[in-house]
Amino acid sequence: MSVSAASHLSPSYPNRAAWGTAPKLRAWQQEAFELYFRREPRDFLAVATPGAGKTTYALRIASELLSRGIVRALTIVTPTEHLKRQWADAAARVGIGIDPEFKNSQGATSRDYTGVAITYAQVAMHPALHRARTEARKTLVIFDEIHHAGDAKSWGDAVREAFEPATRRLALTGTPFRSDDSPIPFVSYVEDGEGALRSVSDYSYGYGPALADGVVRPVIFLAYSGEMTWRTRAGDEINATLGTPLTKDQLSQAWRAALDPKGDWIRQVIQAADRRLNEVRHGVPDAGGLVIASDHESARAYARHIRTVTGQGAEVVLSDDPGASQKIKDFAASDRRWLVAVRMVSEGVDIPRLAVGVYATSTSTPLFFAQAVGRFVRARKRGETASVFLPSVPVLMGLAGEMEVERDHVLGRRRDDDGLDDLLLEQARQEKKQPDAVGDELPFQTLEASATFDRVLFDGGEFGTAAAPGSPEEEDFLGLPGLLEPDQVATLLRKRQADQQAAKRKTKADPEDVPALAPHEQVHELRKELNGLVGAWNHRTGQPHGVIHAELRRACGGPAIAQATAEQIRERIALIRKWATQRK
Repeated sequence: MSVSAASHLSPSYPNRAAWGTAPKLRAWQQEAFELYFRREPRDFLAVATPGAGKTTYALRIASELLSRGIVRALTIVTPTEHLKRQWADAAARVGIGIDPEFKNSQGATSRDYTGVAITYAQVAMHPALHRARTEARKTLVIFDEIHHAGDAKSWGDAVREAFEPATRRLALTGTPFRSDDSPIPFVSYVEDGEGALRSVSDYSYGYGPALADGVVRPVIFLAYSGEMTWRTRAGDEINATLGTPLTKDQLSQAWRAALDPKGDWIRQVIQAADRRLNEVRHGVPDAGGLVIASDHESARAYARHIRTVTGQGAEVVLSDDPGASQKIKDFAASDRRWLVAVRMVSEGVDIPRLAVGVYATSTSTPLFFAQAVGRFVRARKRGETASVFLPSVPVLMGLAGEMEVERDHVLGRRRDDDGLDDLLLEQARQEKKQPDAVGDELPFQTLEASATFDRVLFDGGEFGTAAAPGSPEEEDFLGLPGLLEPDQVATLLRKRQADQQAAKRKTKADPEDVPALAPHEQVHELRKELNGLVGAWNHRTGQPHGVIHAELRRACGGPAIAQATAEQIRERIALIRKWATQRK
């Protein structure tokens, strides 16, 4: 084992280090390292945004503890089989032998190894075995993505039983929050003054500071709305516009229709994402793209769309594929364009060349969203940007707008009923195989699904206006250079929006250049646009729709929207878009 080697391990191992970081530890890693040894704690929770270099930091701690004789053995607990091998590879680089193939049935590992890499599920199967191993030698336990220890009560109980005797415990996470009230083992909680308990980290390094330090990439979110038509189980045909205010049931079904491989929405979005990837590859030749799908069937269908669009096949990684880990490793080392996965690449997997993503899943929890976006933020050199395409769904738009918000895990918090429920979306995705006894109901069927470019979200602001796929307005944003500093991204987005608004004003001045709408059609379109913007502002700020409309009326004058003229509605649209381009 080599402390020197650990200190020189690339911060983003097993891939290339971020610009300006190798061979020394990054500033946050060094700061957290020094804090750890000033305190000499038994338990330590380090929270660092995906891509910041948690593996390097943890192995540096491990090397130091082993060299000082404070511990004699190392146990690394991970969420997935793939990550066991990834940790073993990284540890080998610093002279720490880790057995990633250890099985519960073995009871012990070879003397060639300093420790083992195991999964949380493996611990839950035989906690007494792992407790005995922990008691036998002074052990450091590294918990990779510690929040997974709360995935089930049995898992949490098993982790506590197995590792309570550990000499040291180092917990790591990039997303220190859960969507439920399951407590995370070995994490401290304090009262927050509102009747809830909030997790407490010993060191935190969020996306905002990491972005300022150039450790991670800025993320540009490109949202797509569109017209959806579907037939319900009762045989009714329903039409709705994604991105406008809808009931929960309507929104979950419109979202499902958008992601349906048989509709045009997903095909058009994949096509747009591939055009974006072409632009990024001008500056980052090996840049890759990832489509995150809801299920295996959709993943395979999306791969067929990619072949149609690009003429090249996509690598498909599924959880039940025994060769999944090797496929991920091979893709990471190649320059292939597209990877399609369900959950295999949602967390912890290092493919720093991923620069373009399509969020084609109905999973809407903050935890999964943050993990998924984390696959695209791993910077290798200054100026790289990430682009994530997503449906124009309020809950996703809200999460995208809160990228820089640091979160804690909160127990006992009252759940607000203002977002989408993953269970509801899961139910909407499932086809009903047996009709009710009452009548012959039909399964959900997507009839039409077309995409419309909605807007860009970046750094808390919103840019762009609705545009058809392939239009010059959409191309303005798909064609952004792939190498830009965060302030350059914001400047360019503001300029392109200003240019589009100027072009629209010119069009209004020369109405003969475009087909004229009847007055009632014009007012209808403007009302729809304003209501969509108000809905988005509601999910961004929490203000009720009525309050937002009232504030717009107060600022711009005029009657309620039902009586407002076209010009009065345009003034309100301009004002709310101005609000959206300003930081919160």
